[in-house]
Amino acid sequence: MSILDQPDRWESLDPGDMGHLIQSFPAQIEGAAQMVRTLSLTSAAPIATVVVAGMGGSAIGGDVIRAMATSWLEIPFLVCRGYRLPRFVGPSTVLFASSYSGNTEETLSAYEQARLAGAAIICVTSGGKLASLAHSHGHPVMPLPSGLPPRAALGYSAVFLLGAMTALKLAPDMSASLRETVAVLKQLVAAYAPEVPVHKNRAKLMAHAIHGRIVALYAANSILEPAAVRWRGQLEENAKNLAFHHLLPEMNHNELVGWELPSRSLRQIAVVFLRDMEDHPQVQRRLDLTREIIARKASPVYEVWSEGESPLARIFSVICLGDFVSLYLACLNSVDPTPVPIIETLKQALGRSPGD
Repeated sequence: MSILDQPDRWESLDPGDMGHLIQSFPAQIEGAAQMVRTLSLTSAAPIATVVVAGMGGSAIGGDVIRAMATSWLEIPFLVCRGYRLPRFVGPSTVLFASSYSGNTEETLSAYEQARLAGAAIICVTSGGKLASLAHSHGHPVMPLPSGLPPRAALGYSAVFLLGAMTALKLAPDMSASLRETVAVLKQLVAAYAPEVPVHKNRAKLMAHAIHGRIVALYAANSILEPAAVRWRGQLEENAKNLAFHHLLPEMNHNELVGWELPSRSLRQIAVVFLRDMEDHPQVQRRLDLTREIIARKASPVYEVWSEGESPLARIFSVICLGDFVSLYLACLNSVDPTPVPIIETLKQALGRSPGD
């Protein structure tokens, strides 16, 4: 019997209860949607650009909204991961400073640049220095619930951003999309839950298949781009398992050639193609052909299709599966999915003077 079907054995590996946090994803989105329902925000100047400044799990919500906004947003939307903002940021920019802890140094740097540039700033955080600065300078704060790993607050951060954009009249009413997303996720959580045995549980089967392998993730450069980023991040942070991702068609112009050598190592790579019904028809053909080529080199090769009708439901349906796969892979890797000690070690080293 698989260890994944013996909760009394593997739950001890999850003292931070990441499993519960992943299963509560639909409830999180449902709660966040209620919290932003009466949100009121204004901008002193007409908004010409939207920028989300964040890192890691605090930036993924921006990726999700940027991907789904292509069909209705008529101004540029940028997710900025780093210390410096583009020079175009100014009074006509609304900047979302997203840092779960409120102490992310890259986001604090972006906040200060945006403040000096006169941008409209909205902070999404659970507290820390970012919340203190926002209160001091009179910038609105959308408070995230405390006590979560940043990557486990995706439902809140994405819906908060969406709600703020709706309040600013940059997004249409998304109530129906949010209701559908919650319904789809509830069905998927039930299908991937720990009590569902391996032979009936797609997430457990995938975790077993990719166990012991580096994972390559491929998607079209459309709405599932954030899902590919999320899969990679969750496999790395939860399962402590190296992964990488690329997007088509660009991948067909460079990385595909790399699937020649070293042949022995390539056989140890697991590949997951993330697919969506609205991917460009020619990219659909490229994905089919790329899978045929790579299947001769790697094993296993999986294909994951999004579920639902709205872009939000489709993105989150793919993310949901990846979250569960990362949880079960963490168990198979005998690691605690919650802590990320190497990141904390790096932060401590950065906080020391170069000569220390």
